Amino acid sequence: MSAAAPPATSEIRLTTLHATRGANFWSTSPVTRMDVAVGAYDHFSSADAPGVTDRLVAALPGLAEHQCSIGEPGGFITRLRRGTYAPHIIEHVALELQTMVGHDVGFGRTRGGDVEGEYTIVFEHRHEQVGLRAAALALEIVQRAFDGSLEPSHVAVAVRELAALARTPDAPPITQRVVAGVTGGTGRAECIAALHDSLGDGASDDLLIDVAPSFVLYAGLPYARSRIAVILDTTLGDVPPRYQERDRARRLVATLIDAVPRGGFVVCPAAEAELQDEARDAGCRVGVFAADEREIKAETLEIASAVGFLRDGEIWVEHCDDGEGAWPLRSGEPGQPQVAAALAAYVLRGASASR
Repeated sequence: MSAAAPPATSEIRLTTLHATRGANFWSTSPVTRMDVAVGAYDHFSSADAPGVTDRLVAALPGLAEHQCSIGEPGGFITRLRRGTYAPHIIEHVALELQTMVGHDVGFGRTRGGDVEGEYTIVFEHRHEQVGLRAAALALEIVQRAFDGSLEPSHVAVAVRELAALARTPDAPPITQRVVAGVTGGTGRAECIAALHDSLGDGASDDLLIDVAPSFVLYAGLPYARSRIAVILDTTLGDVPPRYQERDRARRLVATLIDAVPRGGFVVCPAAEAELQDEARDAGCRVGVFAADEREIKAETLEIASAVGFLRDGEIWVEHCDDGEGAWPLRSGEPGQPQVAAALAAYVLRGASASR
């Protein structure tokens, strides 16, 4: 090993490892997520470690088929020789180990982690336990590659273990279907309570799921399908700062759209045009709400299937097929969740007459 860096076995460490079973921040399919701290290897690439590329290719020849960002077979090897970093290499090794046991996987992402000096690695799996174990084995293989001790026999042992795991029963897929999932930084509980009240008799049996953004980030959606998704806002406080940034926050709450079938409804704020576009791109109808009627623009009325807003102390809902209706606003409680709930209830009841 080059003297420029201490042993990888002591520097590159696993900090988090788990699997998601439903739609998640990164994919509509299950993924394995691992976080690693890299220590001195934050600035020490494969190009800085003589022989690391040759050792990896000798032990895992299938890496030569990985296109990576270059977009053609051999692209990942090119990245290795130019210089890429341990977390990115772990991602590709974890995918290749699964490929070697016959699992057709190819999706992976490596990004900066939730804290400085850590990285988040995400890759798809076909079997939950195989994915989790492939993550740990890939870490060990990459450590050995940097330290100069990797041999093809190490990979052979790993593949035998994964093949044995692949023959065991997998975790059952999530199949739960619910009426609505509700997410956002604030007001979820109030929205669900108001939605139960608005739906009236029988609503106690409806599955209305409070989906915290942090839960989506770390575990994915807890259900497979919902009739509607209600997104209250994109101002998130229960996730690491990097996921509070506008684009990531929007993608995180938009995970709920992935569970709504084509023709279903997505209820989202009038100010979130990007969310509305994403919902329509997914083939969903869009309900738009605002606490202030003035936030509902003319162009929104042209493309939304339903809108909800406050007018003269009442909640008003207008549906493109069935006129409008009004509900009282409960005093002492935030208006935004009540408007979203009234709009969602109106849609779920098929735009029946107002109460």
